[in-house]
Amino acid sequence: MLITKVKNNLNIVYIVYLTINKLIRILLAILITVILSILLIVYALRTTPVSITPLMVINQKKNMAAPQKQWTPIDSISPEVARAVIAAEDNNFFYHKGFDVDAIIWAMKRNSEQNKKIYGASTISQQTAKNVFLPPSRTWLRKVVEAGFTTLIEAMWNKTRIMEVYLNVIETGSNMYGVEAAAQRYFRKPALKLNKSESTLIAVALPNPHKFNPARPSSYMLQRRAQIYNVMTKMLETGWYKNIRDIKKIKVNYLEQWRVEDR
Repeated sequence: MLITKVKNNLNIVYIVYLTINKLIRILLAILITVILSILLIVYALRTTPVSITPLMVINQKKNMAAPQKQWTPIDSISPEVARAVIAAEDNNFFYHKGFDVDAIIWAMKRNSEQNKKIYGASTISQQTAKNVFLPPSRTWLRKVVEAGFTTLIEAMWNKTRIMEVYLNVIETGSNMYGVEAAAQRYFRKPALKLNKSESTLIAVALPNPHKFNPARPSSYMLQRRAQIYNVMTKMLETGWYKNIRDIKKIKVNYLEQWRVEDR
């Protein structure tokens, strides 16, 4: 009787062991499949236009209208746009590997001094990863996943490609994405024909494209444009590139005293 009971208990333990082992193998298989799928998708987007993003899907359902966008190769976008967004958003874009540690430390220090978060340190690479792969949530989990995608695109894409995708998927107005759509709506011209002032005003509007209108700039936008001009001048003085494909690694003082929103 006792021996039979022990055998039954052992059988139960063995069955539980087999079940757990099988579940672990299934979960590992799913995890490996997900990782490989992500790697393949990121690799494929090295050359493929990004036609849709999570934010586009969300806003399309909300507005009940197709998003206004037009994929435009980097060679068909004015170099002034790249210079302006780098000066406004991420001065060390060509210098870092996806994360600007100095900017993060600086922003944390300034935010702690003012007891609130008003300065961000998100790079163009991070914003591109977030816009392409993730929904617009503000959680620590999203930040962790965003860091993973940022590392992947920095490893698999070059800086030119990151900039090209960024300029095509960034939100530039209500249900509107990309610099080409913004150029057509606000200035009635293709992105290739944007001048320095127009390019900079579009860059100024990026933190809050629903509030700012590049075609009718507020006093704040004009002040911000002047600040960005100042940074662009410093870049030129240090040998800034004339074309997005003619890159020179530089480092300038990006710690300008203006408000930056963490998108």
